[in-house]
Amino acid sequence: MPFAINATLAFVVVLGIMVLVHEFGHFITAKFFGVRVEVFSIGMGKRLFGFKRGDTDYRVSLLPIGGYVKMSGETAGDGVPVSSDASAAAPANGEKDPGDFTAHPRWQRILIGLSGPFSNFILAFALMTGLYMMHNEVPSFYSKAAVVDYVAPNSAAARAGIQPGDKIVRFDAEQNPSWEQVDIRTALDANSTIPVEVERDGKLIQITLAIQNPANSEEFDSKSLGLLPAVQNQPLQVQAVEPGMPAAKAGLKANDIIASVDGHRFTYVGSMLAYLQQSAGRPVNLTIQRGAETLQLTIQPMLADDGTGHDGYRLGFLPKPPPYTVEQLALPEAARRSAIFNLHNSGYIIEVLHKLFTRRAAVQNLSGPIGIARETGEAISMPGWQPIIGLMALISLNLGIFNLLPIPILDGGMILLLVVEGIMRRDLNQEFKERIYQVAFVVLVLFAAFVMFNDVTKLPIFSKLKP
Repeated sequence: MPFAINATLAFVVVLGIMVLVHEFGHFITAKFFGVRVEVFSIGMGKRLFGFKRGDTDYRVSLLPIGGYVKMSGETAGDGVPVSSDASAAAPANGEKDPGDFTAHPRWQRILIGLSGPFSNFILAFALMTGLYMMHNEVPSFYSKAAVVDYVAPNSAAARAGIQPGDKIVRFDAEQNPSWEQVDIRTALDANSTIPVEVERDGKLIQITLAIQNPANSEEFDSKSLGLLPAVQNQPLQVQAVEPGMPAAKAGLKANDIIASVDGHRFTYVGSMLAYLQQSAGRPVNLTIQRGAETLQLTIQPMLADDGTGHDGYRLGFLPKPPPYTVEQLALPEAARRSAIFNLHNSGYIIEVLHKLFTRRAAVQNLSGPIGIARETGEAISMPGWQPIIGLMALISLNLGIFNLLPIPILDGGMILLLVVEGIMRRDLNQEFKERIYQVAFVVLVLFAAFVMFNDVTKLPIFSKLKP
């Protein structure tokens, strides 16, 4: 099945789960407090289809940018007042209908507003806890000290003076970081200059590293800076050789150990590929360890698809994967690890938002539905459950935090208005609030359109058109 179809289907399922959990949090809390729910919508805008049971219209709506729960007596999540037979039957004596949202104490309404985002936080926690308990496959190097295997020439790391064999002991705010922390911090510090400290031959060296992501690429990490990680202690080993490629023609075989390439010892296939690009197609000399025998092979790289849809210089072999560990943790430890994962990533999300609002990061760095669909498609194409479960947890965290922003139409905006009403000790005019929600809805739709346009410009077909 084509990647685009896979990605679209996976995105629809994942987003549907996220929105369903979020809106169910509002729904079940509202029901608990006796608030009448008129609409439970997945999506926003025009109703596409659904069914009605009791007082509630369960529907799927046109715009896949979220969802909402419409409660009696309150403006709908799409900014348009919704009337219902139930609300029309309010008491004629002027008293508020006890099923109305506005008839309940503000603390209850605030809890109803908080229940959606917190449902997403609970989902993220549950997903990662389950993953850590069942099968958590972790590349061994990713959680260990960040030791550099190779530095791509003319890269940001090379210009900063980082060298192969350096151990990164500080990367911006991270002390003694793992490669995972270096990757995360690289993405957060895009288009800025940070302090880096490396250990080289027992000495500590201070370095200033300029991190530039001019294309606002979503796949931006430490490798984009020219930093290639040492992923194992031993050099590369061949798992399989591709027929018809230069490696096969030169006599390379499965289980061969590539001790060196032009005298360079590589532990990571990405390091060797970076070196081959630097060689620009000239022949390279490989020292091969085959059992007790040492061989010398000269191979001329071939320009071929590197597996990402781009051409690069390759020899044509599949390396054995680096060491990894599989964890099956007990519930208490899995819950602890899940809490750490979610707290750390929540902090990173909040830091990104802070940089956006303080203009230290560009809005172009954000991903919308198309970008998330691409990431979802890539996650489900990877082996195992870890990529898709981890991505779902991150999406759920993003959804929860985003909805807590104090912006009208979002849960945080509703909570802000309730706090203002509490301070004023009276309700704001309902028509005034409806106008606020309508304007906010239009702004949200325009923002979503901008982000989706930004996603489209990042697609490979458009990136190839850029000079």
